[in-house]
Amino acid sequence: MALDRITLSHFRNHAETRLDDARIFNLLVGENGAGKTNILEALSLFAAGRGLRRAVLAEMAGNQGAGGLSVGASLVSDAHPEPVRLGTYTEPHRPNRRLVRINGGESSAVGLGEWLSIGWLTPAMDRLFADSAGARRRFVDRMALALDPLHARHASRYENALRERNRLLGDDAEPDPTWLDGIETQMAEHGAALAAGRAAVISKIMEELAIIPAEPFARPALSYAAGGPIIGADFAAALRANREQDRRASRTLIGPHRDELVVLMEGKGAAAASCSTGEQKAMLIAIVIAHANLAARGRPNVLLLDEVAAHLDPVRRGALFERLRESGAQIWLTGTEIKPFEPIENEAAIWRVKDGSIERL
Repeated sequence: MALDRITLSHFRNHAETRLDDARIFNLLVGENGAGKTNILEALSLFAAGRGLRRAVLAEMAGNQGAGGLSVGASLVSDAHPEPVRLGTYTEPHRPNRRLVRINGGESSAVGLGEWLSIGWLTPAMDRLFADSAGARRRFVDRMALALDPLHARHASRYENALRERNRLLGDDAEPDPTWLDGIETQMAEHGAALAAGRAAVISKIMEELAIIPAEPFARPALSYAAGGPIIGADFAAALRANREQDRRASRTLIGPHRDELVVLMEGKGAAAASCSTGEQKAMLIAIVIAHANLAARGRPNVLLLDEVAAHLDPVRRGALFERLRESGAQIWLTGTEIKPFEPIENEAAIWRVKDGSIERL
């Protein structure tokens, strides 16, 4: 199954754009600023969360419309005569509330995840290993979400309970212990599920990396560093024991919001953050491909790769395309010219993007 019959309406610089007859490889070419990444961003809204740019929805609505936007696509398969129509949109009077429809019925972003998994790699992610721990947690959560749509629900409910606990701890008045007990019970339940999801996806990626050739991409070694007890009852007890210390700090000092993804370069044993830019990029590509292999075994998987081939030599580009071909995912790529994509040119659907409009090549 794969996405086809994709429509963008009033999405950034795309007034009305339609892409038909998509294939396994799909290539968007054009100058910088033409609107290539905007199409990938639109597709990323078929996953729960804020999309590949982490922009607020109101920023995505094009100036040419009344303030709303819509993105639609059909999930099609040779094995199923009737496509599944997916849609996500906003309305002008509620520009930051995302609405979802599946086959015409109201649904949710989590509901989209039951049909489709989405992953992406963008130039902004090149600094992931040197970025904040929060950026790496979001990266892990996106990968976990692609394998388990309920991961988003646990993350959201944990964050809501965490905010409420921090608010109570920051008040001048002594918090009501009974109220704290209830909040901490929620944190323990959803925090344990959140930690389990993160640990599981990291473990599965390591298993996948072990069977993927180490060359020509550097092989990373991933591990999960928990920010607190990962068993619900233990976490709840630790939160109770830590109340006074947390109140002095006016925030919760333990829990999944303090988790860390630890990445080393195999062979060198060096922390990824201290490796060269090229080595970091190669490790990130290896992780994304390993995850795509996993995700494609569960539900239809779409992988969005923004300018991924621009700085790879011909050997690594060829290896990348071969591994993507074997992943089972539908691939969407962007580039300023076709030449770097010559190994897949004959099997790809290619569109030229210019000023928010497209032309099929």
